[in-house]
Amino acid sequence: MANQSKRQRATERRAMVEKMQREQKAHERRRSLIGAAVVVVLLLGIAGGVFFSVHKSSSGSGGGTIDVAKQVIPTTPTGTAIVQPKPSTTKNPTDISGVVAYDTGSWPGPNDPGGTELGHDHVDGPVTYAVTPPVGGPHNPVWMNAGLYTEPVPSERAVHNMEHGVVWVTYRPDLPKSQVDQLTALFERQSMISEPGDGGRSNRFVDVSPWATNDLPAPVVISAWGYQLKVQSASDPRLQQFIDTFRRNQRYAPEYGAAVDGIPVSTGGNPALGSSQPNL
Repeated sequence: MANQSKRQRATERRAMVEKMQREQKAHERRRSLIGAAVVVVLLLGIAGGVFFSVHKSSSGSGGGTIDVAKQVIPTTPTGTAIVQPKPSTTKNPTDISGVVAYDTGSWPGPNDPGGTELGHDHVDGPVTYAVTPPVGGPHNPVWMNAGLYTEPVPSERAVHNMEHGVVWVTYRPDLPKSQVDQLTALFERQSMISEPGDGGRSNRFVDVSPWATNDLPAPVVISAWGYQLKVQSASDPRLQQFIDTFRRNQRYAPEYGAAVDGIPVSTGGNPALGSSQPNL
């Protein structure tokens, strides 16, 4: 029954993404005539490289280019909010000091209703999470396109990414630029992992984003589904150890093998640094 439930969720997930992609393509076709005319006008009015001045981008210390001009922040869910019950902690199964482990329940079997283990429910509205930043729990049915964002992202979509095996690095908005650059370099060092069935895309399975406020419990916090580590500096070597342990690991990712790309940009966003192929 558990495997059948898992296959059913995977089938429903693919159907949902395909429907969203069809709707996005239809929307793009409707805009194409107007868009072509606008492009012609812009090209005629541009001279001396002025066009490129509006594309503000910066280079990360790892050698990549953060393309803020193409960045789109994933949409924030709206509607009736729910409050996540506080999950209980359990023994840290790793050799990484400081990791806090939470009760992940019996996934893919049903969770205990009203219990203290991390739930997997899909909810349409916003969620007030019991842990900051979240380590799992109820989340939006639509994940976000994984990658590095320079602005805060909605937790409800980032949590869905973690369910698929993404490691999420968050940092305080007042973190010094030198340390933000170190996090960018950390992101860039991670290898690309192919996403079977997602049009040949590859992704690092890492999200990086600032937290919206300085109430983050440490300057930098790294999270996976059910696990979290708080560090005082972006140079802490445990960050890489955490990524090596939890990133797209079948032992820890409830929906191992699922994609973390392919969502239309209008919903899933577009990171400043992301996958091997652009999202549409």
